[in-house]
Amino acid sequence: MKHLRWILIVAALMFCAAWQARAGGVKVIANPSVKADSISAGDLRSVFLEDADTFSGSHVEPVLARSGPAHEAFLKDYLGKNDSALQAFYRSLVFTGKASMPKMLASDADMVAYVARTKGAIGYVSSSASTDGVKTLEVK
Repeated sequence: MKHLRWILIVAALMFCAAWQARAGGVKVIANPSVKADSISAGDLRSVFLEDADTFSGSHVEPVLARSGPAHEAFLKDYLGKNDSALQAFYRSLVFTGKASMPKMLASDADMVAYVARTKGAIGYVSSSASTDGVKTLEVK
């Protein structure tokens, strides 16, 4: 009985560490003009799926990475889509005139530079990327 409890505790700790590592692979960043310091996962999804163009009283512009591990992790963890499904989703919005394609950037450095100079921009980078000039939003 004692051993079973320890096994369950260790398993729970390993699960928590794995969950944190998965979500920890990406940092959500925003232009300093964005007033909030945190964002809920639901609000983040709404911004990137064009359901909302304001957040916390600020106009926001979603910015996507073209590809890479941070892009794949962001799509999986926060949008629940893979890249081809997201591209099809955006193409349908463009085709119906409801939205335009978001800016897509090739690297973490490009993402940070664009978000830093673009009022209301919100994007994501790998957890190891330098985020000088932008604010990092905590996702709750």
